[in-house]
Amino acid sequence: PATTYTDAELITMVQSDVLKYFWDYAESNSKLSRERYHTDEPNADANTVAVGGSGFGLMTILVGINNGNISKSEAVSRLTTALNYLEKADRFHGAWPHWLDGVTGKVKPFSSNDDGADLVETAFLTQGLICVREYFKNSTNAAEKALATKADDLWKGVEWNWFTQGQNVLYWHWSPNYGFVKGMKLQGFDETLITYVLAASSPNHSISKEVYQQGWARNGGIRNSGSQYGIPLVVNHNGASASVGPMFWSHYSFLGLDPRGLSDEYVNYGDAVVNHAKIMYQYSLTNPKGWGGYSNKNWGLTASYSRKPDGSTGYSAHSPTNDLGIVSPTAALSNMPYTPAESMNMLRFLYNENKDKYVGVAGPYDAYSTHYNWVTP
Repeated sequence: PATTYTDAELITMVQSDVLKYFWDYAESNSKLSRERYHTDEPNADANTVAVGGSGFGLMTILVGINNGNISKSEAVSRLTTALNYLEKADRFHGAWPHWLDGVTGKVKPFSSNDDGADLVETAFLTQGLICVREYFKNSTNAAEKALATKADDLWKGVEWNWFTQGQNVLYWHWSPNYGFVKGMKLQGFDETLITYVLAASSPNHSISKEVYQQGWARNGGIRNSGSQYGIPLVVNHNGASASVGPMFWSHYSFLGLDPRGLSDEYVNYGDAVVNHAKIMYQYSLTNPKGWGGYSNKNWGLTASYSRKPDGSTGYSAHSPTNDLGIVSPTAALSNMPYTPAESMNMLRFLYNENKDKYVGVAGPYDAYSTHYNWVTP
């Protein structure tokens, strides 16, 4: 029979469960985050390290120490191994690639012409490094102090301004073999805001304000006066055409950056991310495509593993403009600071009603569909 856990128990459980992905199932040599736990997919061998995911992992380990799930000394030992690995791994103008080989430290190409620096994944990793620095910097313990210093040195080595090509915008990729051929500009609003904030605050490789204004903010084109379900959009969601993008666009920058009261001359990011979450919730309730199972406790679209309508599986960045009937638990759960009541409904649904079905050894599964009775383990 289902166990009914209290909300406090649920929060404790999900935090300790998610830690397992970054602790018990970390890549064995580097101790960083693996791209995925199941390795029967192409490019998914057990030694593929996800650079951005490793930044999330660094933060999660700090939470694990704080919650008493792991000992500080064990964590410091492991974090030291991870940062020593990052120091020796392939870097391109200070930036790491999207994927690394956990054994050799060499770049693993992520896609065509993408065998060098990935500035966005680097930003996700860097916000984790800064958290490690802040957590240990005032310690009197030599190993902890050294760890803080190493984290600081690694972040300060990223040459953010190199990625402008002398233009007023940041570019996502650079390859030693193909240069800037991918040509992807970082322009808002999506998950890449943190890249500009880190670039602006870099002590040695800073960008000018114009790079932020013209690149990220599109000279004010980031502003959106429209609304959905009576909720102001605030920002133009990159390529979402008067709608909202996948939920992770409002998550990844705000792991290391508090959106509350955060604004620039164009928009208030606290409003933008809360409204993104509220619109996503309303979209799921409205359920315009009529998927089975969407409800006030089973909701949320973001990037995850997916099942396509033809039954094939693979990655998809789910959103209202790309709704395949797949719920990704991280969408609603990571909205906890934005929509606490609606997100708590989801956590109860997963652990109190469907623990056997939708929760695995390291927390909620990546994605499932009530409509198709499908789940990715």
